[in-house]
Amino acid sequence: MARNPNISAEIPNTGIPEALAARMTMAEQHEWHQAYLRRRPVSRRNFLRGSAALAAVAAAGVAPSGLRAYAEDAPLTVAKRRVGFGADASSQLRLSAQLSRNPHGQKVFLDHGPTPGLGSTIEAEVRNLVTQVPDSDGGVLGAEQFYVHAPLDGLPGRTPHFYRWRAGDGFIGDVRSTSTAMPSTRNMLTPFRFTMMGDQGTDTTPAMPPGLARGDYDDSYYKADNEPGVAHTDNVLNQIMLSRPDFHVLAGDIAYADTSGQGKSPAFVPSGAKAPSGFDKFNPYVWDAYLESIESSASTTPWMFATGNHDMEAAYPANGYGGHMARLGFPGNGPARCPSVYSFVYGNVAVLSLDANDVTFEITANTGYSGGTQNTWVESTLAAYRADPNIDFLVCFFHHCAYSTVEAHASDGGVRDAWCHLFDRHQVDLVLQGHNHAFERSDPIRGGKPTRVASDYATVYPEADGTVYYTVGSGGRPRYTFQPGEMESYRGHEIADTFVPNSFVWTPDGEKQDEAVHWSRVRYLNYAFIRVDVRPGVLVSEMDVVAVDEYGREFDKLTFRRPVRT
Repeated sequence: MARNPNISAEIPNTGIPEALAARMTMAEQHEWHQAYLRRRPVSRRNFLRGSAALAAVAAAGVAPSGLRAYAEDAPLTVAKRRVGFGADASSQLRLSAQLSRNPHGQKVFLDHGPTPGLGSTIEAEVRNLVTQVPDSDGGVLGAEQFYVHAPLDGLPGRTPHFYRWRAGDGFIGDVRSTSTAMPSTRNMLTPFRFTMMGDQGTDTTPAMPPGLARGDYDDSYYKADNEPGVAHTDNVLNQIMLSRPDFHVLAGDIAYADTSGQGKSPAFVPSGAKAPSGFDKFNPYVWDAYLESIESSASTTPWMFATGNHDMEAAYPANGYGGHMARLGFPGNGPARCPSVYSFVYGNVAVLSLDANDVTFEITANTGYSGGTQNTWVESTLAAYRADPNIDFLVCFFHHCAYSTVEAHASDGGVRDAWCHLFDRHQVDLVLQGHNHAFERSDPIRGGKPTRVASDYATVYPEADGTVYYTVGSGGRPRYTFQPGEMESYRGHEIADTFVPNSFVWTPDGEKQDEAVHWSRVRYLNYAFIRVDVRPGVLVSEMDVVAVDEYGREFDKLTFRRPVRT
């Protein structure tokens, strides 16, 4: 952590003046923050020395992972590996990883091939992410992180592909395998599986800067009834891995490096302290812990991300998404201004990742940033997929909830206004949401109203019945509660009447409008994910959506059934 002792008195205790901040977009807040730092520069030499010195001190012995990563005299290594799909998931993979330090011009390579013998090599692109944010103690927290990216194109569909990372100064990683998607050609379709959850974070306390207490920048700030010390995030991840999905989707709020999630200017806040008014707590080193925690799965199974409110990291440009572009990358086939908006096809399922930060009425730092281009893209993309006879099911995933009764955030009228009529028009089968830290499933909905009761083990016919909405913000962050008096209802604990008289929906003026809800069918207040088993058919295709808790116990199941078009 590089500090400038001369600026401690100049750190504004209130951040952006509140009257001004209320009128500012995410981009304007970023520029305000950058202008603030430009007036109080930290030299690059001292900035780098600060980061490296902290790492070197901590590495004098057996250092926790993430500390030695920034020691400039350490060997260059490649870790925190991740695999994703490209725009054409059946022929393109996108591989990324993190470097242990500045490569100083050394090249990094990806060796790959159809067998463990590999046989081909490409040079990786190195992306340098520099972060400087005010420290509420009166200095500046500096971070310089390096990520490598390698695209693989022209691969055969649903075929194992092997790879390893290699650095120019001698590092050679182990060989791992992944796979492209199943092609959508009807005569090539076989059963497959994917998993989903949102609001994950990490159980691991970031190692940098030193001295962080558990619970400030990790998932460990549990209430007394939340089993303190139980690694819920790891439990969910382990169950996902045991499910052996062909791919995994995460509906936003990924690492929680920005723990406040309001889209405000970032500030590093030491343990036990609160962010000054006008700032969000932010620590870029949370990403080190997060990427390491998911590597055991994400290095072999493609992980596909949407962005949530905690993913608007105002330390970076491009509406707060510059850090994600450096760390994660995305397929890039959505609107030009919306990096986390994209689509891909796996077999007979088309999947769309949407950015609800663009349409939400609740947390408006990025509301409207696409200028309507995302909504136009959603409509045209859904129309094209629904017209394709090789695609049976349409799945959309995003963060803020169109339909939920969880007390913290409930339903977002902005999401409903922007997209739900499009979901109706193009017969979207399945909508997967996060944001609310609980599990909830709706009955099928069309035109804003439930069309029928869909109890556990029911079969849904989306053409006639409508779209089912799942809230699965239960990937690891501390759980929320349902509305006062609202009871859980799930397998073995069903209640006869699931009517909710006292929920709400966010309105354009940021207010909560009371709403009585008849569509909430399953409610489970604990840690969970969903497992989706797809069975493509010749006459009829089916898709089972199963809710699974952190210990592998199933507590809800629906079957979606569609006739195959010719």
